[in-house]
Amino acid sequence: MKALVYKSTGSWYQVRDEEGHMRMARIKGRLKLDDITSTNPVAVGDWVELEMEDQAEQAVITEIHTRKNYINRVSPHRKNQHHIVAANLDQSLLFATLREPRTSLGFIDRFLVTCEAYHIPAVIVFNKLDLYKAKDHEQLNRIREIYEPVGYRIMAMSLKTGEGVSELAGLLANKLSLLSGHSGVGKSSFINHLFPELALRTQDVSGWSGKGLHTTTFAEMYDLPGGGHIIDTPGIREMGLVDIDKYELSHYFPEMRDKLQECQFNNCVHINEPGCAVKASVASGDISEERYISYLNILDSLGQVSY
Repeated sequence: MKALVYKSTGSWYQVRDEEGHMRMARIKGRLKLDDITSTNPVAVGDWVELEMEDQAEQAVITEIHTRKNYINRVSPHRKNQHHIVAANLDQSLLFATLREPRTSLGFIDRFLVTCEAYHIPAVIVFNKLDLYKAKDHEQLNRIREIYEPVGYRIMAMSLKTGEGVSELAGLLANKLSLLSGHSGVGKSSFINHLFPELALRTQDVSGWSGKGLHTTTFAEMYDLPGGGHIIDTPGIREMGLVDIDKYELSHYFPEMRDKLQECQFNNCVHINEPGCAVKASVASGDISEERYISYLNILDSLGQVSY
């Protein structure tokens, strides 16, 4: 029996079979050993095969169907393993804020690199427009100038005033969308707007730290009334990259990818090499300095580069 995974709690999974029945399922023991190195072999969004147990509502997951894609990060609990956030995505929406809490461009770029690596279209959603002052709107315009020419869609909204909310809701129709971001950026509040009956817990940003408090414990998928699904995820403090090599990293910056054939050396990492087209593009302004700095910071975090 084929089923779609809606929620993962670590040892048990909530799944919906093709007849529309919701069931609780667990993994068959040997499934955990079959070349799966992540902390969660089965992820929300996975299609799986079930075998029914004696109890009619419980089942055993015997197989994971081939994934179209997935998005992952370094496991927050086991730094040498990765954690699959969600699978089989049509798009990923990163909720960001310039106030309460502030989302750094470095965090955004790490998220975008992960989406590029797994071929998942990404949209950046700046929330809490009602809190923005004049300098925040100037910064948002600068962010648009950085990311929109590269090919990323930037959206802005305020749940308090309603600005941009219907436009974002329309973007979700008939797609499987992942919602991510720091705690406190408004993901749960947006989901409550879509599904008032859920009444998901939300909390204010911690005053002393400026960081949001975690309210979502496990990734969970919800069906949209007009078709499509969204996956809500726990707030992410850090976006640790997995299986990214120093020579591959520039391939996941679209504006750098367009220049790679012009570099003098095939293995150029765009730091000190002569004839580097990427560095020349940064100098000329064709590649933003902010994105190049993010690139260097990510390279440094990979621990593979000598300056």
